[in-house]
Amino acid sequence: MRILIAPDKFKGSLTAAEAAAAIAEGALRVYPDAVATQFPIADGGEGTLEAAVSAGYEERINAVVGPILSPVGAAWAILKKADGGATAVIETAQASGLAQMEPTPANALRAHSYGCGQLIAAALDAGATEIVLGLGGSAMTDGGSGALRALGLRPLDSAGNVVPLGGGSLADVVALDTSGLDPRLSAASFRIAVDVRNPLYGTNGAAHVFGPQKGADEAAVEMLDAGLRNWASLLREATGRDVNVEGAGAAGGFPASFIGLANARLEGGFALVAGLTGLAGQLDDADLVITGEGSMDSQSLTGKAPIALAHAARERGIPVVVVAGRILVTPEDLAANGVVAAAQLLDVAPSLEDAVEHAAKYLSRATVQLLEGA
Repeated sequence: MRILIAPDKFKGSLTAAEAAAAIAEGALRVYPDAVATQFPIADGGEGTLEAAVSAGYEERINAVVGPILSPVGAAWAILKKADGGATAVIETAQASGLAQMEPTPANALRAHSYGCGQLIAAALDAGATEIVLGLGGSAMTDGGSGALRALGLRPLDSAGNVVPLGGGSLADVVALDTSGLDPRLSAASFRIAVDVRNPLYGTNGAAHVFGPQKGADEAAVEMLDAGLRNWASLLREATGRDVNVEGAGAAGGFPASFIGLANARLEGGFALVAGLTGLAGQLDDADLVITGEGSMDSQSLTGKAPIALAHAARERGIPVVVVAGRILVTPEDLAANGVVAAAQLLDVAPSLEDAVEHAAKYLSRATVQLLEGA
């Protein structure tokens, strides 16, 4: 039997790779002669880098400016191609993550994506011709302006001065000086993993929907939204491109600047990561798929990585089972999405706290229980 073990992360407990190892341990207890392939997956947000490294990308670390100017060590990955080019994978959370700052109104206005731009510059220096940007867990609401500033863009105020970094300054910008913009931006291809449909600004935009999670109070939300509106107007004047499109509100509006000033396209996160890592080939060789995540809930059913994987496996006639930290959907919901059986850590752990603290142990036990009963 060939088992493909392909979980997403168990947020707060296990990385996807750690989850895969724990599931494999349990699966091999039940099927000791099976070939168990561990293949972490992601949906384009946090965990995308880990999935790429697990699939053979070379991990690198650069010191960059964090979301509120403190330096951070940020990882990214690159894979050289036979044609001499290379694909780089960068997560916004690595350089400009919410975990790197305290979510206060002041910080919500100050937070920026400059460090992400520094990682992009490092990738270009390394020969990357294709750059995959994984969004999620970001601190900023700056429309991607900070990243482009690291690549030579100069946003100017009415006095001709460069405005401070951060989304709180975008409303003061009256002109864009693109003369120093890195020319490699137009030569490289940017593939941006986006699973949300929020536009850049407005009541469903980046500031209103995601700003409060980053510490923005009502006044800060309005200031950030006004800044993003102004930023979109300036990009439209400079490039003729409308950047207030579906999905541009992801990661504080990060895609907007690249839609405007680079060769960028938005793509569904799971499909993008699956293509990069060779997941389709792994599926073609599998007799059984085991997937999972920390919480299997209604959001999971909208196309998160485990359910998207289940759909792909179902198309090939491969049975899929799920092991999750907790399951908040019905067996009927799972069956409708190609999942034939499921178990949760709470079935084998004495408490939620114990399940979180010793997730790997209980993940192995739940896998055994699931496969023995399947």
